[in-house]
Amino acid sequence: MAARPVHAPPREVVLAVDIGGTKTAAALVDRDGALLRTETAPTRAAEGPVAVVSTVAGLARRLLAGMPVLLAGVGIGTAGVVNVSTGTIVSATDTFADWPGTPVAQLVREALGDLLAPDAPVVVQNDVDAHAEGEHRHGAAAGAASVLVVAVGTGVGAGLILDGNAVRGAHHVAGEIAHLPTPGAEHLRCPCGRRGHLEAIGSGIGLHAHFRWLGGDPLIADARGVAAAAADGDPIAQRAVSESAAAVGRALAGAATILDPERIVITGGVPKIGDAWWKPMQRAFVADAIDALQSTPILPGVLGDDAPLRGAAASAWRAI
Repeated sequence: MAARPVHAPPREVVLAVDIGGTKTAAALVDRDGALLRTETAPTRAAEGPVAVVSTVAGLARRLLAGMPVLLAGVGIGTAGVVNVSTGTIVSATDTFADWPGTPVAQLVREALGDLLAPDAPVVVQNDVDAHAEGEHRHGAAAGAASVLVVAVGTGVGAGLILDGNAVRGAHHVAGEIAHLPTPGAEHLRCPCGRRGHLEAIGSGIGLHAHFRWLGGDPLIADARGVAAAAADGDPIAQRAVSESAAAVGRALAGAATILDPERIVITGGVPKIGDAWWKPMQRAFVADAIDALQSTPILPGVLGDDAPLRGAAASAWRAI
């Protein structure tokens, strides 16, 4: 009698999701952290939680179509302050309509239906915390016992890892360097409504606002335009870039004094300006940091847009 063929069990994967204000990215990720397939779609943040979760579910179905895999869990990094223990949004900016109070973990589980086993974990965390975990496990912070990962883009976000674990804080905002009072930002209003915070001057929006406050060309519409003007020799644009970067450096010096991380990793679009941003940022850090912190490495992130996906996947695998 011929032996019956033995079929190997389907390969286990997790769904990793990065929910941003403009786009949502999702990937199937194996236990080694490899991104097997990736898809993106507009987030539809202004349409409310149902639309955002529908986007996530649609991406999941596209990724899983024709794939002989078992979906073992879901890891999500999302804009907003997140209660990780419940997978619920605590607070968020106005970019996301009705996002505060949204039980993201519950809604995603319901939206995925029979694609996901009833006992499979759905882990939700802040997007920069996911970014930090990605860089810590696979990127510029690999091997470090502690790291502060700061994303400087449209806004400013940060994630803190100590002794290999993400630090959330009593109010779910540990590491949120964006709202540190920062010298040089007193004339600008932060998106939180207060004046003088780092995000008011150090973010891409803040850089452009500072440029306009300095008397810069009103036809320049955003931080990219300011950076291009600085590269072309515009003295106001050069000053705006330098002072915005220096504000980040001062804030990092303050954060390092409290946290003493083994490494600081900086990611996001604004640092891509190059030396015109990095050099004044580093000079400001050195000027304000005490002697014991002068040797703290400040490194560029290396994973780019993959970092939050790989961090979100790692959180799901850890929960399985």
